[in-house]
Amino acid sequence: MRWKANVTVAAVIEKDGRFLMIEEESNGVIVINQPAGHLEKDETIIEAVIREVQEETAWGFEPANIVGIYLYPSSNNDITYLRICFSGQCMNHRPEQKLDKGIIQAMWLSKEEIEAKAAKLRSPLVLHCIEDYLAGKRYSLELLRHYED
Repeated sequence: MRWKANVTVAAVIEKDGRFLMIEEESNGVIVINQPAGHLEKDETIIEAVIREVQEETAWGFEPANIVGIYLYPSSNNDITYLRICFSGQCMNHRPEQKLDKGIIQAMWLSKEEIEAKAAKLRSPLVLHCIEDYLAGKRYSLELLRHYED
């Protein structure tokens, strides 16, 4: 069998010095993450991040840039993740929307609050993505190309 990385997307969304984060249950443990998830069959990478933010936070998301592309071999589950992290803006909050399975809540946290919860972060990528965003790393969405047969 051929080895394959799991492609995931994530969003760093800042508003007034706070970041949109989620609290979720993962393998029986409560963790904190950016809105993030797996690329699904027949969707583009940009469609995936828009969908994941909506499903996990009830916020519409408009991606503006790529913050980074990260390869993370997790020691927790022997899976390697290829994470494409975006930044952008939220709009059209739907507080009545039921959040995705496993999501406890969406919340806005400062970087200091996120750092104080470092032991609860889903992976080291959570803080790395925020740090890269705060360092001004922004790459054009034109880096992504979607082809169909």
